[in-house]
Amino acid sequence: MAGGIGSGPGKSARTYAGFGVPLILPAWLVIGIFLVVPIGIMLVYSFLTKEFRGGVIWEFSLAAYDQFFFDRGLFGDDPPQIEWTYILIFWRSIWQAGLATLLSLLIGFPTAWFIATRPASTRTIWLFLVTVPYWVNLLIRTISMKFLIRDNGPLNTWLLEAGLISEPIHLINTWVAVQLGLFYSYLPFMVLPIYAAVERYNFALSEAAADLYASRFVTLTQIILPVVKPGIIAGCILVFVPSLGSFLAPDLLGGAKNFMIGSLIDEQFKGAAGNWPFGAAAAMILLSMVLLVLIFYARSQSRREET
Repeated sequence: MAGGIGSGPGKSARTYAGFGVPLILPAWLVIGIFLVVPIGIMLVYSFLTKEFRGGVIWEFSLAAYDQFFFDRGLFGDDPPQIEWTYILIFWRSIWQAGLATLLSLLIGFPTAWFIATRPASTRTIWLFLVTVPYWVNLLIRTISMKFLIRDNGPLNTWLLEAGLISEPIHLINTWVAVQLGLFYSYLPFMVLPIYAAVERYNFALSEAAADLYASRFVTLTQIILPVVKPGIIAGCILVFVPSLGSFLAPDLLGGAKNFMIGSLIDEQFKGAAGNWPFGAAAAMILLSMVLLVLIFYARSQSRREET
């Protein structure tokens, strides 16, 4: 009997382990078909030659990457110089996405804390109010934002009638409009992970800190933030990465002077004059940068856990 009981869990574990491959196979197929294959195609296209009327010529070339980093003049025979145009677009994308992440964190953390500290019977309602606007397509929401902040839109009309401004505030086709669009588009991606982390937080820790005469600031920085840090980091990643590659907000709200890398990539695949290899190369550079950031974070996290 003892031997049977002792061997039961091991046998059961071996039995269920056999189901591992069939269970994970659908997920691997989806990832392979809809993620790995498109990235592989994009990688191949980035090393091809541009066809004059659009499309590609199946000849190996590094011209797309060279065009991104270097300026060789109109005819390509000048000494190479750094191409700052695309680098500045990349930099603009990084700081716009970073600022959108910061704004989402400043608004999202108090919002998530407020929802998590409501009675259990009303939390679902608050979460519903946060997420229901995002049931509408992103394109429609971005166009609605453009209508709201235009010179003769509801925002300026209300400010003028309230006497807060003497003339309309010009927001359309500015970086401020792009920032508002990014912030509005991805705010729930910050709120929901932080809410999940705060909901699991043991509020007895805050009570213990208060009993030990810790100030609210010390309780926040030394107790609450370290505990909910995984939710904050997850929210920052979920906001920063899509903001970095966004093209709807820059196109509809920013205009030509506020191009972001997503807009640059999108333009390369439009019309007959598009440069598909260059668009693919810019996308691969963007993907590589995001992957480097995520790998650095994952390795730093693993080192902390080992320590």
